[in-house]
Amino acid sequence: MNSSSFLNMAAIGDFDPLSATIPATKVEITVSFCVLYTQGIGNKEWREFGRTEVIDNTLNPEFVRKFILDYFFEERQNLRFDLYDVDSKSTNLSKHDFLGQAYCTLGEIVGSLGSRLEKPLGCGLSPLCVEGIPGKKCGTIIVKAEELSNCRESVMMQFCGNKLDKKDFFGKSDPFLVFYRSNEDGTFTICHKTEVVKNTLNPVWQAFKIPVRALCNGDYDRTIKIEVYDWDRDGSHDFIGEFSTSYRELSRGQSQFNVYEVSVTLLSFLVDIEVTFLDYIKGGGENGVLNLNWYFFSLWFLGNPAQPTSLHYMSPYQLNAYAMALKAVGEIIQDYDSDKMFPALGFGAKLPPDGRVSHEFALNGNPQNPYCNGIDGVMEAYYQSLKSVQLYGPTNFSPVINHVARYAASVKDGSQYFVLLIITDGVISDMAQTKESIVNASCLPMSIIIVGVGPAEFDAMVELDGDEVRISSRGRYAERDIVQFVPFRDYIDRTGNHILSMARLAKDVLAEIPDQFLSYMRTRGIKPSPAPPPYTPPGHPLQTQI
Repeated sequence: MNSSSFLNMAAIGDFDPLSATIPATKVEITVSFCVLYTQGIGNKEWREFGRTEVIDNTLNPEFVRKFILDYFFEERQNLRFDLYDVDSKSTNLSKHDFLGQAYCTLGEIVGSLGSRLEKPLGCGLSPLCVEGIPGKKCGTIIVKAEELSNCRESVMMQFCGNKLDKKDFFGKSDPFLVFYRSNEDGTFTICHKTEVVKNTLNPVWQAFKIPVRALCNGDYDRTIKIEVYDWDRDGSHDFIGEFSTSYRELSRGQSQFNVYEVSVTLLSFLVDIEVTFLDYIKGGGENGVLNLNWYFFSLWFLGNPAQPTSLHYMSPYQLNAYAMALKAVGEIIQDYDSDKMFPALGFGAKLPPDGRVSHEFALNGNPQNPYCNGIDGVMEAYYQSLKSVQLYGPTNFSPVINHVARYAASVKDGSQYFVLLIITDGVISDMAQTKESIVNASCLPMSIIIVGVGPAEFDAMVELDGDEVRISSRGRYAERDIVQFVPFRDYIDRTGNHILSMARLAKDVLAEIPDQFLSYMRTRGIKPSPAPPPYTPPGHPLQTQI
């Protein structure tokens, strides 16, 4: 994905005014005085990322300096903002008055309405403390994310040659072009190669599309070198000539470049702004925010949860494998759901009071309203269901997939996208029906994530993933790849660091969702809605956007 920039503002309470961040995205942050901290994956250590400029004598600073951060949809990127009242020129933070602290994730900011998040400043004792400093009103901090545009431009170009040098003894040349981007140290890096046009001195190469980042790293005046070769089967291509130009020169339109005594001509140059995942997030659906419906958390129950050998064993000391997978994925995806209400279902159990076997039951025991409040609510419902149901096979996936598909089929305008998470520890019992369900669902706005836990063989899951061979049923192939499978055991940290295990799992589990989402929107020609207008506080003039 591309780059974002943060505009940070804080409304600070009643202190004496006279003493008073193809990754996804990048961000930059600073404050009167604000310090940004980031947290590494798998540990709780906070590292200082940067500081804002100091703004004198104000309780409502608007900071100019931005923090440039890489944005990854599939990672939980924790941020911490500490605000200080500067008393001297010292860089030692202990020499200044602490005003308050705020915690959030980068996903929270990006997923908020207009990518604008407002947080109360807390006392700094813990992420849960929002009470502020005793006897003082700490105020709020406002953080805004904006995607950097120069990471999104692509250009479509087409070239032709005229009377190129004849290099072959028999016949004419077989010319092709090689494009190089110049580096800051004066070296060149290859960034594109055209197809070979056989047996001609007047080739017309096919138009090609290349990101501006790849062509010139976003620097419009950086040198671009283009070499012309005559293709030889043995790889010893004959050099015809070369010329240099720049993005800015190319953007002026059709022009001719001399290669010794012959020429290459630019036929067309068309700039395109790539539509990205963030455009849909910001453009939104309901309430101005795209409803990424992490619609189902579906679990397959197996084994006696009272026994330590069960994958559902409720240890007082640590999460079981199912709970770790739920928490790892859920904590990230809830940042992109506006109401944070998640339907959670189980399958493969006998239900009270009559022991009826069900492959589709509400974890919270309420079939009319299976929604749980946030990931904590899903976890609580999961633990409660383990105490009330009797785990039972077989493992049928198709009923759950069909259930979500019915919802997805009713909303095809791009305002909602559905994601089904299945956590399982065994072999699928209805493989043929499951494949047919996936093929049918591949034309709908939905994705399926399967996490395999435990030591079982997951060959069937790999087949469903479709990364190597597109899944098919009855001779009909899936329209697109909508399934991502990962075995949890491949992500378990050998030192016992469960935080790191969960971070690794979530990163790979969610990595394909943006591309799967974009593939649906692009094939349907669905454009992102315009982003909402910038937020303007009541009684304030429109703020200049940076």
